[in-house]
Amino acid sequence: MGQKINPRILRLGALSTWSSRWFADKNYKDLLLEDFKIRKALMERLKAAGISEVEIERSINNLKITAYVSKPGMVIGRGGTGLEDLKNYLQREFIKKLKSKAQYKIDIKVEPIKDPNLDAYLVAKNISEQLVRRLPAKRILVSTQEKVMGAGAKGLRIVLAGRIGGAEIARREKLQVGTVPLSTIREDISYASYPALTKKGYIGVKVWIHKPEEK
Repeated sequence: MGQKINPRILRLGALSTWSSRWFADKNYKDLLLEDFKIRKALMERLKAAGISEVEIERSINNLKITAYVSKPGMVIGRGGTGLEDLKNYLQREFIKKLKSKAQYKIDIKVEPIKDPNLDAYLVAKNISEQLVRRLPAKRILVSTQEKVMGAGAKGLRIVLAGRIGGAEIARREKLQVGTVPLSTIREDISYASYPALTKKGYIGVKVWIHKPEEK
C-alpha cells in the first residue's frame, strides 16, 4: 500500500495533518474551491520566497493562513509591510469575490523552513528548473543527491519520466540512496511531484526524502 499512495496521506494523524482544516455542513464545495484558489495564488505570488506549502484553517469568521517559506524575510518585508500587502491582496482579489459571502478576518502567518534541502517540494522544483534550463539529467541527480544527503537525510529517491534530454523515446530515470521505507508509518517521508515543461514536452519529477529525526 505504501508504494501506491501519497506518503503524507498514509501518515495523516500520526506524523502529518491536513493542509485545510475546517468543518462545513452545506457549502463544502464552495469552501474547497476557495481554498484551492487561495493556495494557487499564494504559491504563484510567493514563488521567489521559496514557498513550499500553504495551510488554511477556518473558524466562524476567521481565516488563518500559514505559509511555509525558505526566505521568510522576502514575505514579511521591512516592518511587516509585506504581510500587510499580502493581506490586502487576498482581501481585494479573493475574499470579496468568494461564493460563501462570509466576512473573514484574515490572519497570515509565515513559518520558515529550517533546511530547504530536506523539503521534497523545493527539491523537486529545483530539479524541474534545471531540466528546463537543459542541464544534463545525470548531473542534476548527482548534485541533488549530494545536497540532500549532506543535509542529513536518511534516504532519497528521485524518479524522472518523459523525454529526458530531448530523446525521441520517453524513458524513466531513477536514483535511490539510503533507505526510503514507504510502508513504515512512523518514518517521516517528505514527498512531492513537480512537472518540468521543456521544449520537447513534460518531464515528470517525483521526489521522496526520508527525513532525519528531529532532536
